[in-house]
Amino acid sequence: METKNLADLYELPPLTWSDVTARLERGFPQAPGAGGPDRHTCWLSTINPDGSPHLTALGMLWVDGAFYFETGERTRKARNVLRDPRCAVSLSTHEYDVVVDGVAERVTDPDRVAELARRWAGEGWPCRVDESGQALTAEFSAPSAGPPPWHVFRITVRGATALQTVEPGGATRWRFD
Repeated sequence: METKNLADLYELPPLTWSDVTARLERGFPQAPGAGGPDRHTCWLSTINPDGSPHLTALGMLWVDGAFYFETGERTRKARNVLRDPRCAVSLSTHEYDVVVDGVAERVTDPDRVAELARRWAGEGWPCRVDESGQALTAEFSAPSAGPPPWHVFRITVRGATALQTVEPGGATRWRFD
């Protein structure tokens, strides 16, 4: 792991990736009033076929060092990452503003899909694994997810930048290649 302190100018020490991930592991509820000043929102940036960015807000989970999201395969974000898996995620928590760049891949392992369905259900979205064992279904999802089935995608982090938003502050960039 390569670490670059972006707060040298202010004589602040570099942040530690383990502190940032420990915060992510505590979760970041998506429901209004459940986190942040009102709630936490993840933003996913993907690459359109013409090379322009596509940015969308969506719910995500942080599990075992990776971000996970779900969406219908006909959505623009799904089509984009299936064609070009490079993407970025941003999230603000009380303690950190975090941006990661990585690669997305569809999760097809039925056990992992089931585990993630349980986690989403535990956060209040009553989803379940569909009959294929590789996608999710529910009575509802975000309108931007399209109709079911919703496929699960994992974002493997290649690099990250975090700004600490509480004292003492700081900013650090990491590369994990």
